[in-house]
Amino acid sequence: MLRVNQVWVKRGAAVALQDISLSLEPGRTLAVVGESGAGKSTLIAAILGLLRPSHGEITWAGAPVRACRPALVMQEPRSAFNPVLSLRRSVMEPIVASGGTIPADRLCHLCDGLELPPDILDRRPTEVSIGQAQRVGILRALVASAPLVLFDEPLSALDAVTQKHTARLISDLQCEEGFAALIVTHDLGYAAAHGDEIAVLKSGRIEEIATPEQFVLTPKPGYCEQLRDAALALGALEAAA
Repeated sequence: MLRVNQVWVKRGAAVALQDISLSLEPGRTLAVVGESGAGKSTLIAAILGLLRPSHGEITWAGAPVRACRPALVMQEPRSAFNPVLSLRRSVMEPIVASGGTIPADRLCHLCDGLELPPDILDRRPTEVSIGQAQRVGILRALVASAPLVLFDEPLSALDAVTQKHTARLISDLQCEEGFAALIVTHDLGYAAAHGDEIAVLKSGRIEEIATPEQFVLTPKPGYCEQLRDAALALGALEAAA
């Protein structure tokens, strides 16, 4: 289980996260939503160990999170890869660097699950579509069987049709692989449809952690209610409601 316990994080002199506490179990999805500057990406950086909390602790199964080798799916699909390397080398590089190997049948199985053609890994990032690059990014995150996968706006660079398709593939693979997923997103519809819980961040603080049903039907008065109402007005939560 991921546990974030009373964590404070500073960026320079400014406090970026204030008294953050949350937990996430294997096989479950926590969607973190909030406006730009709320602290969502700072939370991911703190979980990865790229930022050190000034107070509190972040653990996985009682040990430092780095021990479970969490994986990250980045927001910009193509810029997540070295442009001069093949996608195959980029996918395999973290595994090779740690002295591990990946059975060919597992790589093929994940490619099938992500609906990637067999030869795509022999191309470079500029030779594939944005949607394909994002799915290769997901492949790289899953290939080492990380128990915790962090998704930083995984659908933001994709068109609406590809967004729905990719969201379904992520959910299907999570059911099969059993990893815990923390997804940072601006898309409340995606958060409500695919999250087991939704955490609302505002100015570095958690306003509410609720199930999608609770968030849609009875959000906390104030900011959370305004966020829900804005999403309903845009039609983003129609299916969830």
